[in-house]
Amino acid sequence: MVDFCIPYFFLKTAYTLYYLYTSQFVAFLVLLARQYLYIIVSYKGDFHMNRDTLKQIMIDQKESYLNNPLIPRKYFLEENVNYCFVGIRRTGKSYMMYQKIQSLIEKGVPVSQIVYVNFEDERLLEITSDDLNIILEIGIELSGTANRPYLFFDEIQNIDGWEKFARRMADMKYRIDITGSNSKMLSNEIASTLGGRFVILNVYPYSFSEYLVANHKDKNYLNVTSTKDRAEVLSLYHEYITYGAFPELVDIRNKRSFLNSIYQTVYLGDIITRNKITNAFAVRLILKKIAESVTRPLSFSRLTNILKNAGASLGKQTVINYVGYMTDSYLLFTLRNYAAKLIEKETSPKYYFMDTGLLGLMLLDCQSAQLENLVAIELVRRYGIENVYFFENNVEIDFYVPSEQLAIQVSMQILDNIDTKERETKAFTKLKNFISDIKCLLITNSEEAVLECNDIVIDVVPAWKWLLDTADTSSH
Repeated sequence: MVDFCIPYFFLKTAYTLYYLYTSQFVAFLVLLARQYLYIIVSYKGDFHMNRDTLKQIMIDQKESYLNNPLIPRKYFLEENVNYCFVGIRRTGKSYMMYQKIQSLIEKGVPVSQIVYVNFEDERLLEITSDDLNIILEIGIELSGTANRPYLFFDEIQNIDGWEKFARRMADMKYRIDITGSNSKMLSNEIASTLGGRFVILNVYPYSFSEYLVANHKDKNYLNVTSTKDRAEVLSLYHEYITYGAFPELVDIRNKRSFLNSIYQTVYLGDIITRNKITNAFAVRLILKKIAESVTRPLSFSRLTNILKNAGASLGKQTVINYVGYMTDSYLLFTLRNYAAKLIEKETSPKYYFMDTGLLGLMLLDCQSAQLENLVAIELVRRYGIENVYFFENNVEIDFYVPSEQLAIQVSMQILDNIDTKERETKAFTKLKNFISDIKCLLITNSEEAVLECNDIVIDVVPAWKWLLDTADTSSH
């Protein structure tokens, strides 16, 4: 049997240093240890994890959901549905599970019937799909043979062949929820194996209303009249757009350092190491150039040329692959041009970061880019990524939602800038030549007004107020 003491000690030490000092080098040590263990485990033959060790880990991990204070997320969860929670790391997928577990406990389900396993635990790095059956057996043992356990598996994509076990559990009518931080777990092959037995739920960083609640500010700021209340909501909005909305960020003072640690985990872990990339410089440069182009469509050909001019000579296919890895890790998402032909829709999208704070790490002066990125995130949260586009066909419209006949322009300020005001309103006028019945919205940093131009009514709304006004939106 392989001796795991040395790599385990190395991994545990690296994890400790990582959380204390959060440096790229230490993060690399953590990932190197994972790779080392993976190589060892690949040659371990019929090795299985010790049953008593697994049982102790499962008991230890109960603390995760029993002692964590919860801020309910605004997602509707049905009781008799198996969910697959997906999204970027640290966005609150585990807390969606905790929320569901707490709901079960409140309804009288005993804690002994809850089987929660977080596969990011370093003690589970050598686990295989065969060990999942042992976890089920332990769950049945703890809950009693007369009671079926409820299964909650966190970051299960780390285990090869997990989807076959998940399907079998669903077929056997177990309630099973899973989470994952890489969209490859939703590939066509795996989706076919799961066969529609799970509802996919994208989990995003906090909405602004959730962010306010997390900061213990739960009043209705849409109707504030006092100077104090207005100053309060504007201060929180500035913090929200600057540093983003990862749930853990709320209670952390050094927010930029925490954001950097998330970036290193996603960047090093989910992009470079997972995909065995050797040219780390190219990955950093691609992300930098995408950040600089957030407000504009960016084709693979143009990105390849930009990289070449910056000193990174990569083939177009390699660039396509690297960008694909970035979207797989949920670091980036794309919106397509509604007015474009099919090929251009796929090859020349707009790229946005999944959190405005992460975008802020890449750029020095990025208030305008962060504002547009924030609107993109909120639109995708409200309507679903498949229902949000930009529109470019002799007219440039930042966002278009066909199901709502809604066109949106984003600008820091327009009322005191004649050129900007004319440009934005003219775009709406041109759009009406393509789409006659259109609702026009202009989202700004702080301005509010109603404009009329060529029989078109344009609502000018400050972003913080638009973020809180969800009366006419649907939740996804």
